[in-house]
Amino acid sequence: MFQPSDIKPNDVLANERTFLSYVRTSLSFIAFGFVIARFSLVLREFSGVLHLKSTVNEGMASWFGVLMALVGVLFGIAGALRYALTDRALRRGETLALPVAWAVIGTAMLVGIGAIVATQLFALR
Repeated sequence: MFQPSDIKPNDVLANERTFLSYVRTSLSFIAFGFVIARFSLVLREFSGVLHLKSTVNEGMASWFGVLMALVGVLFGIAGALRYALTDRALRRGETLALPVAWAVIGTAMLVGIGAIVATQLFALR
């Protein structure tokens, strides 16, 4: 019979490090979303001062910034859920692999964000 005292400290600490990685990624996405949403305002002000025509779509930047912040929140929730599930599995003496669906959804979100960023950067040329 498996006892909770049989849990290896390395496994518990690795789970905590993974959770902290989720938190760091989540905060990065939220901060990046804020910067994107506010950067359009800065560009508009600079273009006014320098008498240049602004090519930034402020509505798109605001919505994309909000989307990035929401992705950050989702990463935080996913990290907390993953931490709890892995901790429970460790205490039962099991291992818990990342579900394939999580990997596919996460990759699809990152590809979508990358495509939007690349499209907007190309449009600014």
